[in-house]
Amino acid sequence: MFTGLIAALGTVERLAEGSTSCRLTVRAPQLLSGVKIGDSIAVNGVCLTVVHLRGDTFTADVMPETVRRTTLHLLQPGDRVNLEKALRPTDGLDGHIVQGHVEGVGTIQQIISEGNARVYRIQAPGELLRYIVEKGSIAVDGISLTVTETDDSGFGVSLIPHTAKMTTLGYKSAGDAVNLETDILARYVEKMLGMDKKGNGFIS
Repeated sequence: MFTGLIAALGTVERLAEGSTSCRLTVRAPQLLSGVKIGDSIAVNGVCLTVVHLRGDTFTADVMPETVRRTTLHLLQPGDRVNLEKALRPTDGLDGHIVQGHVEGVGTIQQIISEGNARVYRIQAPGELLRYIVEKGSIAVDGISLTVTETDDSGFGVSLIPHTAKMTTLGYKSAGDAVNLETDILARYVEKMLGMDKKGNGFIS
């Protein structure tokens, strides 16, 4: 489990692609102290297991389901990535509960300046929009953000200068793809209420 508070920016060292899966190596000198084989690290919001450590790099395997659901297969050597270690019992929960289980990919439509903030308009898949509510939480490339507005095609988020500087969103442009994870609590509530995937009525 994660909080969506990015600990460091890493750099893609290598992406070895297979037919349906890939292996990702990331340089992360500021993050690897105390990390061991088998630990979890969120890379752009995707929970990955460390399978190899060498110097200031770690390597993780990316399975076919993750390739299908996320942007990781689009990464190129030199790209920046958001990194966060798994939450420890003694850590504070300053963001929101993030599983690192990305549900789909959104597209940045527009970035505008508003005072000291940078406002991002993101187009999202329709099946995810039902879980995205104004003033609720969402993880965008693993970053815990507050939703500022929603409509039938997407949503908005607003970044303070610190967040823009310390995460990959500050380096992205309109047209770029981002990983999305909605609030797990909303999905559990839907399941417990017995509602179908479209939110219509109840299922037995």
